[in-house]
Formats: sequence, C-alpha cells, structure tokens
Amino acid sequence: AAMYSGAAAGPPRRDFISITLGPDEAVGVGGYNNSKAWRRRSCWRKWKQLSRLQRSVILFLFVFLALCGVISYTSMGEAWKSITNKSLDDQRTEQEISRLKLANPAVLPAPQKADANHGDYPELSLQKPPKLPHVRRGPSNLQIKAPQRDTRLKTRPDTMRAVEELVEVDKVEKTEKSIISWRGAVIEPDQSTEPPSNKITEPEKPSSVEAEDQKEPVPINERQLAVIEAFRHAWKGYKDFAWGHDELKPLSKSYSEWFGLGLTLIDALDTMWILGLKEEFEEARKWVANDLVFDKNVDVNLFESTIRILGGLLSTYHLSGDSLFLEKAKDIGNRLMPAFKTPSKIPYSDVNIGRGTAHPPRWTSDSTVAEVTSIQLEFRELSRLTGDEKFQKAVDQVMKHVHTLSGKNDGLVPMFINTNSGQFTHLGVYTLGARADSYYEYLLKQWIQGGKKENELLEDYMRAIEGVKKHLLQRSEPKKLTFVGELAHGHFSAKMDHLVCFLPGTLALGAHNGLAADHMKLAETLIETCYQMYAQVETGLSPEIVHFNLHAQKGHKDVEIKPADRHNLLRPETVESLFYMYRFTGDKKYQDWGWEILQNFNRYTRVSTGGYTSINNVQNPSNPEPRDKMESFFLGETLKYMFLLFSDDIDLINLDKYIFNTEAHPLPIWVPA
Repeated sequence: AAMYSGAAAGPPRRDFISITLGPDEAVGVGGYNNSKAWRRRSCWRKWKQLSRLQRSVILFLFVFLALCGVISYTSMGEAWKSITNKSLDDQRTEQEISRLKLANPAVLPAPQKADANHGDYPELSLQKPPKLPHVRRGPSNLQIKAPQRDTRLKTRPDTMRAVEELVEVDKVEKTEKSIISWRGAVIEPDQSTEPPSNKITEPEKPSSVEAEDQKEPVPINERQLAVIEAFRHAWKGYKDFAWGHDELKPLSKSYSEWFGLGLTLIDALDTMWILGLKEEFEEARKWVANDLVFDKNVDVNLFESTIRILGGLLSTYHLSGDSLFLEKAKDIGNRLMPAFKTPSKIPYSDVNIGRGTAHPPRWTSDSTVAEVTSIQLEFRELSRLTGDEKFQKAVDQVMKHVHTLSGKNDGLVPMFINTNSGQFTHLGVYTLGARADSYYEYLLKQWIQGGKKENELLEDYMRAIEGVKKHLLQRSEPKKLTFVGELAHGHFSAKMDHLVCFLPGTLALGAHNGLAADHMKLAETLIETCYQMYAQVETGLSPEIVHFNLHAQKGHKDVEIKPADRHNLLRPETVESLFYMYRFTGDKKYQDWGWEILQNFNRYTRVSTGGYTSINNVQNPSNPEPRDKMESFFLGETLKYMFLLFSDDIDLINLDKYIFNTEAHPLPIWVPA
C-alpha cells in the first residue's frame, strides 16, 4: 500500500499530442496540392501509423470479402445452370417423363412352371448378335454422358414388373477400321468406338428409342426363379440382422463392419435391378439417399472400395438412370484420389476418406499389383461421365508405368510393386491367383472398354497369355486336367487358387472380341478343370485352393486339398466363367454345371433364418463347419452370374455393349456421342 501511495505523490501527469510539421508539409506552404503522388505518400503514412494488429485486421477483412465474392459467384453460376437445365427439361413431353421415372425400375415375369415353357427358350446363337443402333439411357434432367447402348422395354400381362429400359438411337459415322496383328491374330476394332483420351467431351442428354426397336423379352425360367428365391433369402437375413452394415453374420444374427459403408447393400444394387426386384431395390435406394455418407474418419482399401462401391454405384446409375447413384459415385471417387499422391504415382493401398489422407499398409510400402491395376475401368468411366479427366489420368498413368517395367517373365508380373520407387518387388514369383489375378483381366477389359484402340494393353495381355502357356500350364493325373500353377524362382508349384477360375471367362471374352481361336480352346479345357474342383469334392463345393497331382497314384483324385485350404467363401469365379462360356457357345452343360453348384450352395451354406454362410470344410458334408459370414460378393457377383448364366436372353447385359468389372458390375463399352 505504501508503494502505491508513494507513486501518487509525484508531479501531476499531462496528456498531450505533439505534432511537428516540416516546411514542405505545412498547409499553405506548398505541402498540399491534391496531386496523386502526394495522396499516395499521405495514405502510406496513415497506413504505417496504424498498429500491426489494426493492419492485420484490415488485411484479413479484405481477403475474407474476396473469398466471399468468389464463393457467391460460383454458387450463382451453379444456380443459373440448374435453372437453365430445368427450363430445358420442361420442354420434354409428358410421355418421355413418365417413361423415365425410377418408380418403375424393374419387371419380373410371374413364376411359371418349367413344364409350361419347356422348349420355348431359343438356343443361344454361336455367332455374335447383329449390331444394333447404339443407344443411351438415363434421366432426362441429367447433363451427363449417359450410357449408350441398345436396351429393351420388357412388359407382359399378369407378371411382376421387369426392368424398364429407355434407349436412344445414336447416329454413328462409319470410320475406316484399323487392323492390329498379334501372333497370327487379326483384330479389327469396332467402328462404333472412339479412341480413349484424357480429354473429356461435354456429355449429351439421352433420348428414348422408338417402339419398333424393342423386342419381346425372353421368359424367365425355373432356374432363374430359383436364383431369385436364393437372393431374397439372403436379402432377408441382411435386412433383418445387418441392415446398412457391411456384411451379414447369419448364424449369430448380427453383422460385421469393414469400412462401415453398407458394402453388401451397394454391391447388391445392380443385382436387384437385373433380377427385377423392384421393392428391394427401392428400399435400398432410400438407404443410399438418406444414410450413405462418405464423410467419415475411416480408412478404406482403395481397390476394394473402388470395385465394390464406386463400381456398384456407376453400374446402378447406368442401369437405372437415377442421378443419385452418379452423385454418390463422384463423391467417393473424389475421396479416393489422395491415394495417388505418391512419389511414383503408384497408389497407396489405403485411404482415409474423411481426412483426405492415404498411406500404405503398416508393415510395408508396397501395394499389390492386382490392386493398383484393377481400378481402371471404374475411374475411366467416372471421367467419361463427369467430364473431369483427373480420374482417368491417374489410373492410365499407372498402366503406362507398369507397361514399361522390367521384372516381367514373358508377360507375367510379380505380385508386389513399391509405391516409392515404382518398381516391382519380391521378384521371381508369378501367379494368376491372389495379388495378381485381376491385372490380367483388366488388360483385356480396358482394351475392350476403350474401343480396342489401346495397343499397349493388348500387347501386355497377349504376352501374358503366352507366358501362362509357357510357364504355368500343366496337366494332372489321372484325368489329365489342364490347370494353371505357380512359378517361384524357377520352381513350378501345382497349386491353383479358386480365384484363377476367372481365366476361362476372360479367355472366352478375348476370343469373342477377335483374339486367337486357341484362347477359346484353352478356355474350354480350363473351365472343365474349374468344374472338377467342385465335382471331385465331397460337398460339391470348391475349396479356396487346390493342389493337383502330377503323377498317377492309385486311389488318388486329380485334386488334393490341404486342411488350411478347404474353406469356401461363396466365391463367384467359376460361375462367372460358366456364364461367359454359355453365352459364347450355347452349350447347355455349362448351365447344368452352374445348377449343380447352386444346389450345393443351398444344401450346405444356406441358413434357415436368412442368409448364406461361408464354410470351413468342403470335405465334410455332415458338418461343413459354417464360418458365420456372408461376403458381399455373394449377392454382388455369385448370384448375379448365376441368373445371367441361366438366361437365354443375350440382350440381358449384352456383352457387345457392356464390360463387367472384377466385382461383376457392368459398365458400358464406350461409343461415340
């Protein structure tokens, strides 16, 4: 207290401001002349007299106002575009609008007994169907490049509703065919395709096809109805116990999460559309509209989320024409792009879709070759639909880089690639199974998707098939089944993953598109092997991995199964290849083989309360040891391919107009606008 009182006893303090004017600054002495130079000096002095805080506040306000102006301009531009689009849409006739409504997405004939229609189903032609006008389908109010294809409006009295498909006839100018020659095969690119390019053109609106271009649908048969029943049973379990979650656990009547994004539901969307399950589709659509949110702090696998989520959404958009699915596809596509921010441009395996960050697995900086080279179909199509070239540019860069790499063995690639160096790692191991399988599949399918113009893809595919023939093909004993083994540092292994059973279908697809005829012959021998992987097992279901006997032994089959490999995950690869083989040959045995497999799924994997389950032991019919898990691809792939296999309608996903991604989601083959 004494200190404060002492301070108060000092002389009184005066407050004043002292201003000193220089001779040239005094008013009336020539200092003020209203010149621009004087005003600039005066403003600068006033600015310097402000405190640092005051100047910072003023600068912040200027920047904030500028940003607000930019945002307002963008919003007004979008609003003006929407108004313009809406005014154009209002000019469409009421008839077109009613035909484009999603309220009628699907039609199914009423169940009919097989006897009633026996013999009414035409044999599948062994020749390619005649080229029909390229058509496009999609809602009239979308300013996007909708799928261009030939589709059918299916109607029938006293039936459930079948898939309503709207189409547009495109005028296609004929161009001179370019011929590609590869090891004796002459491939003529379709006239109706355009060269793929990173330059994306502005999409056009779709329009409808005339009634005379439509044809009567092929009736749904008893086996297809059995697939529909199986799907509904699986869907019941998912809806009752796992709705909105990734995977059903049918025995415990619960669910498991992987990404927390409703994987099973999204994977099954286009299956429901193809099967004509309108009620189930509409219910799932509502969940996508109201509950599917990608702004989540969660790590997702780039490959799995691309083939299942992005592929599923793009496919469903193409089939239904509903813009909801395209908007969701754009959202997830943008959120996956940080994966490509690596030193080599080879993408990381994992992406946090909420934070916008990406990273490799914790234990390595490698990605698997199959994962980084099996996302191209989806990202390329996303670029085509949105007009944003960044998606296609990122994935095309990966393929061009892999094309130039050393470390291949007659076209066969190692299983791993480093995201930092961009080089193959773990050299000397070659397989068509896990970690490499879909690399070979997507070489061919990208070439077909882009109009058979990208010769590097064709070269790599043809070399790889020659490498398979040279290094990986062997014959088993006693039935002399041709199978695809593995090569590790020069040593052959008679091990074949069930995953490799994609190969017969891929070979058949290549032969259908003009590649060497011996590809089809190889496909026929390999599909027989894949069927025997089921037929020689006690439950009639294939294990995950088999080993083939190379030497005849009394009492031994061709197929040997190790205890660690005898599980079955409800995989689709064999059924997938059966579908391709039947579609291209018309041989009914492929349908019969698929029917046997479906019956065995029902016998050993069906859960009474809803759903199907993977099993641990395909060799024990009395106790196959259920694993309590239904993979999303059972609905997304296995049952879809079953339904298509049993169909005699080549226009039900016409393989001259669609290409399936590796999760069985059909995407359109590109045609000119």
